[in-house]
Amino acid sequence: MLKLPKLPDRIPVELTVTLNPELHQRLQSYAALYRDTYGTTEPVADLIPYMLDAFLDSDRAYAKAQKEDRPSGPDPVGGRKRQRVAMASGRQPGEPED
Repeated sequence: MLKLPKLPDRIPVELTVTLNPELHQRLQSYAALYRDTYGTTEPVADLIPYMLDAFLDSDRAYAKAQKEDRPSGPDPVGGRKRQRVAMASGRQPGEPED
């Protein structure tokens, strides 16, 4: 078995949302701060997926629920979770030899 597991689905999903004017303004302000900080202009629409990812990564209750609700394996959302890979002998890393 290869050390690299099968790659996750990488086909983007388009999602349309409606924002209230206040949130839209806050996102515009964030994009301006991003531009001032990094010297590059990024559209709000390009920043939002990374903002949502950072939000979900920082939500401890969500992480706990995800950990309790599913067995270990590749993360279907981000593909960042480590996965144990069987060794050439067929045993898992850390398993004692026969």
